[in-house]
Amino acid sequence: MGMNLISRHPNSTIAIGLMLAKKVKKKQIFALVGDMGGGKTYFAKGFAKGLGIRGVINSPTFVLMKVYRLRRPGLKLFCHVDAYRLKRVADIREVGLPEYLQRPDTVVLIEWADKLRPLLRKLPLTVVRFTYINPTVRKISIQKRARW
Repeated sequence: MGMNLISRHPNSTIAIGLMLAKKVKKKQIFALVGDMGGGKTYFAKGFAKGLGIRGVINSPTFVLMKVYRLRRPGLKLFCHVDAYRLKRVADIREVGLPEYLQRPDTVVLIEWADKLRPLLRKLPLTVVRFTYINPTVRKISIQKRARW
């Protein structure tokens, strides 16, 4: 199952993230991939808002991972990862990501997920691919996969 969407503005990308998050009812792992400037962070901001997280959401570029509490039936945590500055997969293991990937009450969203392929390859994922069309237009492809 796949879906392709076009975003012509960062606010549109935020809205797409928000819309997708509102549909999340159970544990799910979202793997965001694409070029720099593709819209991953805007999507993540909307996604967090759609999960009910208030306040400013920034990518955890320097700390690698932030965990937020959720107030949704069956879901307790939102784990937001930004692997852009990741040097070694072992670094993300050290901050505890593998434990969050296994939790049945956690939604995980990973920016630059392609850097974590060895850790994610056997897990069911929703891959969100951002393709840069021009300075203002992005294609956002969403595909559920049994494994990567």
